[in-house]
Amino acid sequence: MVLKFSDTSHLLKTAQENRLYAKLVAQLEKDFGLANIYIDLKEGISPDGLKSLLHEKIYVLIMERFSEYLNLLYVIDVPEKAFKEIKVTDVVEVAEQVSFLILLREMQKIFLKEKYSEH
Repeated sequence: MVLKFSDTSHLLKTAQENRLYAKLVAQLEKDFGLANIYIDLKEGISPDGLKSLLHEKIYVLIMERFSEYLNLLYVIDVPEKAFKEIKVTDVVEVAEQVSFLILLREMQKIFLKEKYSEH
């Protein structure tokens, strides 16, 4: 599986096709928990539901709890280089781009765990 995605929808669709979607949701829950940020990822959440919930959560963190937002990015280990490439327009768009970066990083973690746990 190649980890190149054009957008969040493509990433989530690929996760589903490769039966990694549940692991992606679990990894998100785990990392949000490690950052002491509550996120309500109900069992069976749809990809569209996940996408909008994550986007909304990131938006609120940026606007109201910036230090927790930075801590979350640290815990998830989103590459600093990726942040520098974000085009700052408005907070809504930035939250959408950051949500994609978070999902991308979480997907990388899952992919590596899958790849190296098989042997």
